[in-house]
Amino acid sequence: MTSEALWQPSADTIANARMTDFLQQVNTEKGLALANYHDLYQWSVDNDESFWSMIWDYFDVIGKKGSTVVADKEKMPGAKWFPEAKLNFAENLLRHKDNKIALIFRGENGARQQLTYAELYKRVAGLAAGLRKQGVTAGDRVAAMMPNCIETIIGMLATTSIGAIWSSCSPDFGVQGVLDRFGQIEPKVLITVDGYFYNGKNLNIKDKTADIVEKIPSIERTVIVNFSDQQETFTGDNVVSWDDFSDSSATQVEFVERNFNDPLYIMFSSGTTGVPKCIVHGTGGTLLQHLKEHGLHTDLDTEDNLFYFTTCGWMMWNWLVSGLAVGATLTLFDGSPFAPEPEFLWDVADEEDITVFGTSAKYLAALEKAGVKPRESHQLEKLRSILTTGSVLPPESFDYVYRDIKKDLCLSSISGGTDIISCFALGCPILPVYRGELQCRGLGLAVNIYDDNGKPIRGEKGELVCEKSFPCMPVGFWGDDNGERYFNAYFARFDNTWAHGDFAELTEHNGVIIHGRSDAVLNPGGVRIGTAEIYRQVEKVDQVLESIAIGQQYDGDERVVLFVKLREGIELTDELKQTIAKTIRANATPRHVPAVILQVDDIPRTISGKIVELAVRNVVHGEPVKNTDALANPEALDYFRDREELL
Repeated sequence: MTSEALWQPSADTIANARMTDFLQQVNTEKGLALANYHDLYQWSVDNDESFWSMIWDYFDVIGKKGSTVVADKEKMPGAKWFPEAKLNFAENLLRHKDNKIALIFRGENGARQQLTYAELYKRVAGLAAGLRKQGVTAGDRVAAMMPNCIETIIGMLATTSIGAIWSSCSPDFGVQGVLDRFGQIEPKVLITVDGYFYNGKNLNIKDKTADIVEKIPSIERTVIVNFSDQQETFTGDNVVSWDDFSDSSATQVEFVERNFNDPLYIMFSSGTTGVPKCIVHGTGGTLLQHLKEHGLHTDLDTEDNLFYFTTCGWMMWNWLVSGLAVGATLTLFDGSPFAPEPEFLWDVADEEDITVFGTSAKYLAALEKAGVKPRESHQLEKLRSILTTGSVLPPESFDYVYRDIKKDLCLSSISGGTDIISCFALGCPILPVYRGELQCRGLGLAVNIYDDNGKPIRGEKGELVCEKSFPCMPVGFWGDDNGERYFNAYFARFDNTWAHGDFAELTEHNGVIIHGRSDAVLNPGGVRIGTAEIYRQVEKVDQVLESIAIGQQYDGDERVVLFVKLREGIELTDELKQTIAKTIRANATPRHVPAVILQVDDIPRTISGKIVELAVRNVVHGEPVKNTDALANPEALDYFRDREELL
């Protein structure tokens, strides 16, 4: 990595950032002289109780904080943050009731809707009244199979306002994928749509919904949103339209107080190695962490318009929605990001004056491959930050953003996950951006990198861990009554330490580089290699659209096998293989060069867009893939099966 910064915040940016204001407040209240972000970070980790208490106060959380910040702090798992606190999540997101625009929806078919904060509050009141009439109470589950539209946010806020638990997925999930998720949590109400749009198609989900409702007996009522004007819709005795279910006469939301650690959301692991884990996130921990990340790390306030390209089956949807708590406008989009043309989301950015644009690393790579240069075709006057996650953002994509999108913006690669419904490493408006690096570790999170023996290392690759408990740790896993699955997922590797499963390193700038998932790390000749290290080199080869690398057990060792998806009409010749190998060798090491390079027509991904190295590795080794319903394109696995070149 280069030590030269790609972007530096201006003096005005630093002076006006909420991060700077918070740092100054810490100095004033605690009699300190913290000089910069890194000083503030170290203080927040060393004084985590004071830090999290100040976050509550700084963002004026509605609720009762209590006198105890944390009980059993040294236990992981087992620590209980703010054990006396009482609050309601939805109340904190609906604190603004004015005529400022809260939500804007844009669809790939040209649809546009908007709602003010006052209108949002009224709509939530109506749906909450409908849920109460249905008998939904605190602790019940409401599930949604929904697009990323305004009604989905109303549904979540209405559900959590009465203390019920929200869980969602997108309507492109297969029947078994939905059953594997919602079937475990037994929802009382299912909210869904008549159909949805994707890549120019209007897709009816009547039969899918009927199948799901039939196989989840706990569902007492199915609420249908008229989203795509389908001629045929799912009907039945316990089916009702959204408009009929909501009580339009309701004007007030009755917020039910919850304990800090009471369940708020149930989210799901990708489920590519078995039935998805049901990860339960708490009310207060989610709110405090998101306030910190939105208000300080992203510098969001009431003047901002936050966009994130996400579906309701990805944790970034839950993260996006919390932007309401700081009074920002949220722009929602549902559909294909390349429909009707690759520039469409940048049209939206211009038209809606988006200030913070969130997306995936895959989307930026696809834009570059398609030759899209928004800097030449769009104004992007208000855009000040791009956020990216979902997979590792390679250094070349940093170059692309600053060369072809906009020079003066903060490019924040962020990383965390469904496991913590937030980030371990992310952006900071008062720090420079270095090529290939995540700017910083998140305030209040004791993030470190360990070697295989559990010793901290810097400038070397190892396991990303968190050495202290933190408020947004999951409450646990649904149905895991003795906590065994939860313990084994994060705490079995290192004593009293959260092991996240990322292969990463700390840099000289106190930034973070993610090299891939630990369980996908390659190990040829005993040398650990992150798959992202290979991908970032392969993406330099113009003929390659995307790639996936695995380790194959071969001749008593492990060899690296690289599969490439090429541009249409291009075949993998010996010459192209040599080009790929030379590019990897020149920019990485000889050990990174694959022993075998093969062409495939497609690469399997989860529904949230992440490539699945473990599933491909299983197929290559003749082992079963336990849950293909978690994949958006399970048929792609056939391209890896019984390849003669690998026998």
